[in-house]
Amino acid sequence: MSKESQILKLDAITESLNSGAMIKAKLILNGLHPAEIARLLESSPTRQRRLIWEMLDHSNDGEVLLEVGEEVRNNLMESMDEKSLLAATKGLDVDDLADLLDELPDTVVTQALQGMDYQYRTRLETVMNYGEDTAGGLMNTDTVTIRPDVTLDVVLKYLRLREKIPQNTDNIIVVDRYNHYLGILSVTNLLCADPEKTVSDSMNRNYISIKSNTLASDVANIFEDRDLVSAPVIDKNNILLGRITIDDVVDVIREESESTVLNMAGLTDEEDIFAPIIPSTRRRAIWLGINLITALIASGVISLFQDTIEKVVALAVLMPIVASMGGIAGSQTLTLVIRGIALGNISSTNSKSLLIKEISVGLLNSFLWASVIGIVSSYWFNNYLIGVVIGIAMIANLVFAALSGVLIPILLKKIGVDPALGGSVILTTITDVIGFFSFLALGTIFLL
Repeated sequence: MSKESQILKLDAITESLNSGAMIKAKLILNGLHPAEIARLLESSPTRQRRLIWEMLDHSNDGEVLLEVGEEVRNNLMESMDEKSLLAATKGLDVDDLADLLDELPDTVVTQALQGMDYQYRTRLETVMNYGEDTAGGLMNTDTVTIRPDVTLDVVLKYLRLREKIPQNTDNIIVVDRYNHYLGILSVTNLLCADPEKTVSDSMNRNYISIKSNTLASDVANIFEDRDLVSAPVIDKNNILLGRITIDDVVDVIREESESTVLNMAGLTDEEDIFAPIIPSTRRRAIWLGINLITALIASGVISLFQDTIEKVVALAVLMPIVASMGGIAGSQTLTLVIRGIALGNISSTNSKSLLIKEISVGLLNSFLWASVIGIVSSYWFNNYLIGVVIGIAMIANLVFAALSGVLIPILLKKIGVDPALGGSVILTTITDVIGFFSFLALGTIFLL
């Protein structure tokens, strides 16, 4: 559903609710896909969200709960009794159920497990043995496998007997009698090749397989680079465990992009935009407090040159320019490097080249804009020394901004911290301190 369509449907439902046309609102709601319902729930204030949730027929509760953010999901689950929660677990794919079970009460989990057949429970336990941010946690164990020594005609008869195959099945996975992964037989080859040929003659033995402990972000990169629809997942002994499909990878890509943007502001990707005021205030207050500390550090640097500022008022007028230019230049580099790290484009082998390149860009830009602001400041205050001071300070700050923009995310990544979380705060502190200190120190030397 497009953003415009989502807004129109939300407006239509809101109008129906406000006018008392409950039947119309219910018809609109229950005609939507679970993902569309989830977006509408996330886009609704708390009271309206509860009303919408009560109007649903609840046949797709599990799928809807999986689509909404964690905070919204917890809020909705609080209004559900154990019977409703148990019903929400029915009919879900193994990988989706594994995600949902982690957030259900123990009593509901126990009942859900008791109601499963042995094969389904075994598959679920396999998935739950892996972290949710790994290939093992993403995979679905519902796969179609065949042996290499049978003919394509036998495979076609086997698929007809199954009557249905898992969604997004573009390949049939080939294994030996011990379930070792051998390769894949594409559905295209199966349908178009001579039915008397064997699977061994028609299969692709070089098709990529993904280790179960591969990080979800790396899985997304593999799918993107190779334009995959699905990929088999194996363990360290080459035993087939399951497969990952493109719908799971799209979710990973979306979550990572949302997480990066929100982390840069000190927020989480699971935060409810209509969360209660007090919890939202508490979460943001922590980040604002951190920013206040960094601002106090910058103010402390300024206070060291209080006498200089009192005697040369022009410094107070021009001071924000140096810090602002450094902050913007550093943010450009920081954003570029964070993106490179997320895509796996930056490593220890090329980080030095990137550092040299960004410092060079910083130098060229600093000389350009230092010349401009230097000339403007000289004419503005009728004092060429002021132009010299701000020009040198800007050069120093832009070079440090480039250096910091590269090194901060790389160092944060090395110590296991998300570069997007805190990177901008550290960068702003550095550019403010360097900018203010260099400008005011040079002003003290040259203008007093």
